[in-house]
Amino acid sequence: MISLVNIFGVLGNIMSGLLYLSPLPTFWRIVKRRSTEEFESLPYICKLLNAYFWVYYGLIKPDSLLVATVNMFGGVVEIVFLTIFLLLAPPRMKTRTAILVAILDVGFPAAAILLTQFLLHEEARIDVAGLLCVIFSMIAYASPLSAMKTVVTTKSVEYMPFLLSFIFFVNGGVWTIYALLTKDWFVGLPNGTGFLLGTAQLILYAIYWKPNKSSKQVFDVLEDQQQHEPLIPGGLQSNHTGEVTSSYRS
Repeated sequence: MISLVNIFGVLGNIMSGLLYLSPLPTFWRIVKRRSTEEFESLPYICKLLNAYFWVYYGLIKPDSLLVATVNMFGGVVEIVFLTIFLLLAPPRMKTRTAILVAILDVGFPAAAILLTQFLLHEEARIDVAGLLCVIFSMIAYASPLSAMKTVVTTKSVEYMPFLLSFIFFVNGGVWTIYALLTKDWFVGLPNGTGFLLGTAQLILYAIYWKPNKSSKQVFDVLEDQQQHEPLIPGGLQSNHTGEVTSSYRS
């Protein structure tokens, strides 16, 4: 018999998977133009690091495989994104990205996992892995907060697509219910925060949405921002800015 935990875990996998894929428009643009332009690689490096720890946490904690599966998928997606970035970035950015990947996505997680695996007993190992997941997930919320600030400043929701805000909201809610059912506060804390931020984004959307607003001026500003500001996926900016992400995941 299918349990509520499995139902919400599968729903969470679907929602988080969509958030992991949200930077696709950015990378389609990069591939078409054969250049990363002024886009930054750090958000994707951090999302891959976060995915690593959620996979580790999901594998070592009993009955938490659904936490691991979506982040396995997310890890593969981020590796593909970073590979594209490394192939098409200018020399200086390529070198910087390669160094950060080596440190943050290879050296640090390998050392952290090996240390926790061999120096800590089972419960302490789960707690340390869960704490690392919470820390890196909370850092990812800089993206939706940035999107919300932009909406308030410009009084325009053009910077915060409704669909991505809605998926962010549902994703946080689904994983929060999953956390309550499994009594897992490591999953519940970041996703509960994400649910509240998603709710705030929908409220801002209701306040600032203008049905007949001309988008030409906003489009011009967005183009300028895309050339000078990093797009953080998984969040909402275009991971929510025209293409948001979150990252938000469990």
